[in-house]
Amino acid sequence: MRTLLVLFALLLPASVLAQPPLVKQPLVKVYKSPTCGCCGDWVSHLEQNNFKVEAINTDNMQAIKEQAEIPPGKGSCHTAFVGNYVIEGHVPARDIQRLLEEKPDANGLTVPGMPVGSPGMEMGNRKDPYKVLLIKHDGSTEVFSEYP
Repeated sequence: MRTLLVLFALLLPASVLAQPPLVKQPLVKVYKSPTCGCCGDWVSHLEQNNFKVEAINTDNMQAIKEQAEIPPGKGSCHTAFVGNYVIEGHVPARDIQRLLEEKPDANGLTVPGMPVGSPGMEMGNRKDPYKVLLIKHDGSTEVFSEYP
C-alpha cells in the first residue's frame, strides 16, 4: 500500500502538490445598489479569494448604513456583513481575512469613498493611495492598513 501511495505522489504534477488547500471563508452578505458595477466587481474579488458571497440589491443603502453604524464621512457605495463585523466599501479580501483572524473588539472595516485601484475600482495601472480603517465601537477609527 505504501508503495502505491509513493507511486501516486510521483505521478502528480508538482503544481498540484505545491498548492495549499483552499480554505472557505465565512459568508459575506453584501448590500448594494442594483445598478452599481463596481460593487459587482468587489463581490467578484471576494469570491476569487474564497469568500462565499450573498449579494442583496437594495435602493435604500442609507438605512443599511445607519443600521451598520457607519460613521459620518466614512461611507462608500456598498455595505457588507461578515461574522460580527461590518465591511464598508472596497476593503481588500486580505484585510477581511486578517480582521477575522485577529478578531479585534470593533465594529468592522471601511474604505471611505471609492479610491481608484482598490478592489472593484481598478482602472488600468492607476492606483491612488488609500487606507483601510478599523471602525471602533464609539465610532472613531484608526488605520488598519495602508495602500500607497
